[in-house]
Amino acid sequence: MEMASRQSVVDSSIDPDLDEQSLRQGAPWRGQWPVIRVVALGGAIGASARYGVGLLWPLAPVAFPWTTLAVNAVGCAVIGVFMVVITQVWDAPRLVRSFFGTGVLGGFTTFSTYAVDIQRLVNGGRAGVGLAYLGLTLLAALAGVWAGASVTRRVVGGRAGR
Repeated sequence: MEMASRQSVVDSSIDPDLDEQSLRQGAPWRGQWPVIRVVALGGAIGASARYGVGLLWPLAPVAFPWTTLAVNAVGCAVIGVFMVVITQVWDAPRLVRSFFGTGVLGGFTTFSTYAVDIQRLVNGGRAGVGLAYLGLTLLAALAGVWAGASVTRRVVGGRAGR
């Protein structure tokens, strides 16, 4: 990779918490321990919350995975709300996005369980249901982000645009 294209990758980083100087010097971990810690803490909180929802709303092994679908849809709606709030309303402290967005919401929403649910349905002879679940989850996640962001923009109205 040429230096110019490598530089453009560094300059177009989507995570503002990353230290670009460390990335340029080839040391992506240097100075990142605060980010790693808050993502890990947030992830533990989000994954624990997801596990708790599964305990409160258990399903039979061959049942449609409504719990995972609901968790992912709700988590995506919260992501939509959160992104509007931190980009248009609140000048969030440096590690908030990493803690809540990547950590808590990343731990709460679950692609791995979604994939296992699809495999379980297919292996259980319910490939059509697995395919429907695959598509329904995608639509619910996209609709959740859109609805969360849209409603939040309407609610904050005049306060948006720091």
